Amino acid sequence: MNKSIRLLTLAAAALAILFSMGCSKLRARDQLNKGVTAYKNAKYEEAIDHFQQSVALDPTLINAKMYLATAYAQQYIPGADTPDNNKMADQAIEQYQSVLAMNPAREQKVNSAKGIAYLYLNMKKFDDAKKFYRLAADSDPNDPEPYYSVGVIDWTACYQPRMEERAKLGLKPDENLNPKNKDQKQVCAELKIKNGPSIQEGIESLNKAIELRPDYDDAMAYLNLMYREKADVECDDLNQRQEDLKTADTWVDKTLSTKKAKAEKQPGTQGITLDQPK
Repeated sequence: MNKSIRLLTLAAAALAILFSMGCSKLRARDQLNKGVTAYKNAKYEEAIDHFQQSVALDPTLINAKMYLATAYAQQYIPGADTPDNNKMADQAIEQYQSVLAMNPAREQKVNSAKGIAYLYLNMKKFDDAKKFYRLAADSDPNDPEPYYSVGVIDWTACYQPRMEERAKLGLKPDENLNPKNKDQKQVCAELKIKNGPSIQEGIESLNKAIELRPDYDDAMAYLNLMYREKADVECDDLNQRQEDLKTADTWVDKTLSTKKAKAEKQPGTQGITLDQPK
């Protein structure tokens, strides 16, 4: 008799736990829905509160974590290096990382990787950004955007130190490093060693992006810039420098013609301009 009572008690306890879990999941979805509504109305702080509650109620609800990460990222201000702003980025990255750890569907994996990469890029953590753009590319090899982003990062990593060194030498923007000048030749050799791998990777990544999206004019514009990086560190091969500059000019022409073709497909478009990437 006592054994039967114990079994009934255990069964009742199990049912109570299952009921409680079911209620938590329902409440989690309710908080998720409320958060989505707030997010769509640009009420991001309210949305974050709802998403936080949803995640607390059901830690397995991937969509809640995705929305929470996106809401944190929406609050992050690129370029504002303050503790509160950086904390917002870190919280977004933490939630995206949590999604990746749950072996999500491909779309969620790609979006999480891109989200992390974008935040690291704006925090100027370039190596971390490239790591997650590569993860996105591995997850969806037919997406040209991660390849383009890696190319942009590589160009940024090359351009800034090169311009700093040129400024120290007092060179004008249209002046190449001169291998006949001892100081310039030394700087050129050092930059070639430092920037060479990034230049090569950047060219390969941008070419891959264009292969996947033949009218990717932004990638074409950066490929032009990347070949100019390559040209400026051709210290001992002036013929190769000229070839690189010709290739760069070719990509300028392709960029302009692609932009023109796109503009002609849009009624009311008056003309085009080629903005130099910053």
